[in-house]
Amino acid sequence: MFNDYRESIKSFMEHDPAARSPIEIVLLYPGFKALRAHKRANWFLRHNMPFIARAISQHSAHKTGIEIHPGATIGKRVCIDHGHGIVIGETTEIGNDVMIYQGVTLGGTGKDIGKRHPTIEDGVMIGAGAKVLGPITIGKNAKVAAGAVVIKDVEPNCTVVGVPGTVVRIDGERVDDLDQINIPNPLLNAIKDNQARIEELEKELAELKKK
Repeated sequence: MFNDYRESIKSFMEHDPAARSPIEIVLLYPGFKALRAHKRANWFLRHNMPFIARAISQHSAHKTGIEIHPGATIGKRVCIDHGHGIVIGETTEIGNDVMIYQGVTLGGTGKDIGKRHPTIEDGVMIGAGAKVLGPITIGKNAKVAAGAVVIKDVEPNCTVVGVPGTVVRIDGERVDDLDQINIPNPLLNAIKDNQARIEELEKELAELKKK
């Protein structure tokens, strides 16, 4: 238990350049507080005390702005940066070393029964405002860009952008240093490609008319 606590603090220190000390993280970081509260809530839920579990969850949501259902499964070294507006559903499964930014929803579609929420595998990064909906899987080390809406499975080591989410690569390679600002836009790229092709065809047509 102590090792898990220490690993969690270390994860926040590594992911947040603004973090100055472990004590600052423990006392002042809402993401850290929400994750610790979830562990308590989950314990009570697993021991058949759902009312207490929900009470802890709702108190934490009120204090931190981060709502995590007690039934969600969350791995080790998960880091929630800023975190306000995050919602994590009951059947969500989150692996180890996952990074989640503010405004993220790991929710359901309202149409599924049983497993209703996403599975987030190890090493995934989910950008600010992204929505991952339904019982889908985001593969290991994938990246979900800020504002993306993902409703289909994502293979490991892929980067997803846009609405709905589209898997992209730059020069055939995964986007490793996704900074949430310089995000590739597949729709815009397609429009540019089409425009270039139209201009090329117009030139060819003009040459044929001259002949």
